[in-house]
Amino acid sequence: MTSGGSPLAVGQSVLKPDRPVGIVGYGAYVPQYRLPAAEVARVWTGGTGGTPIKEKAVAGLDEDVITMAIEAAQNALARAGIDPRLIRAVWVGSESHPYAVKPSSTIVAESIGAAPNIQAADWEFACKAGSEAMQAGIGFVGSGMAQYVLAIGMDTAQGRPGDALEYTAAAGGAAYLLGPAAESLAVIQGSYSFVTDTPDFWRRAHETYPSHGDRFTGEPAYFEHTVSAGRRLMEMLGTTAQDYRYAVFHQPNVKFPQRAGSLLGFAPEQLEPGLLSGVVGNVYAGSSLLGLTATLDIAEPGDRILMVSYGSGAGSDAFDLVVTEHIAGRRDKAPRTQDYIARRVEIDYALYARYRGKLLVE
Repeated sequence: MTSGGSPLAVGQSVLKPDRPVGIVGYGAYVPQYRLPAAEVARVWTGGTGGTPIKEKAVAGLDEDVITMAIEAAQNALARAGIDPRLIRAVWVGSESHPYAVKPSSTIVAESIGAAPNIQAADWEFACKAGSEAMQAGIGFVGSGMAQYVLAIGMDTAQGRPGDALEYTAAAGGAAYLLGPAAESLAVIQGSYSFVTDTPDFWRRAHETYPSHGDRFTGEPAYFEHTVSAGRRLMEMLGTTAQDYRYAVFHQPNVKFPQRAGSLLGFAPEQLEPGLLSGVVGNVYAGSSLLGLTATLDIAEPGDRILMVSYGSGAGSDAFDLVVTEHIAGRRDKAPRTQDYIARRVEIDYALYARYRGKLLVE
């Protein structure tokens, strides 16, 4: 039954742990390099046509999912103020792990001092790899199997030269340390997942770049899953858009999350703090997670937040969170998301091609 007493469909229920769980620490990372969308258009269309975003973040030559995940994890630990040896699991969700066979998670765990007495694994579900790691972490902590779990969503830019993805596919992400609600900056009220076999985006083995279904990625992919997950979670918790101070959605571009928010009844100002895709692009596995960090950076105790991720293939995870009084004392223990966005170094397409290994010499 829902909280309002109406019957549920088979399998439709809020995912809630046996004991309350929340976010004990969080951390973001965005590379400093920015490629303007106008520069991509200059190279491939002669500067004609519109651009879906202003610019995107690009990883440098010495950056990959692992190095960026380590910095985000260190920021999360700084806000949590705990001994990393207390972490029971380190999970890294990504579409762009640097190794095809060798986990990113073990390197991250070793680097932050959490190894060796932990469980470590890499997660994959397109753009919601990070949020599914969070959901599993909630189960780990909520069942009593772990005191703390570190869940990370991080990616580097992936896009075929000249493809629409090249405008938006960016680098960056976020890390979340999940733990007991009593220590948390934000307590998770519940979550819900909605998945189908909708092949809007894919990359087969040995292919360098992903393929996508163009406009098919909006309907029935992104909007069907994002709106369904968000709406059903709110129905089961008995909430409406007016009960939330903020909402955060996956951001493949600027328009998609705005439309999803509108369909669920949210006003533009509720989305504004977490809407980062216009200046950092779509960071894939860390998109909604990065937007949540920016929202937590300004949220006040008592604020309620809805976050809905999206992953092609396809599925969405929706989360309901309430910010606690612990946010004020620990928020400034690490750089804020806007600090990373502000340290901007513009690059041209030639440097971008070098940084991302798009110049192949045989």
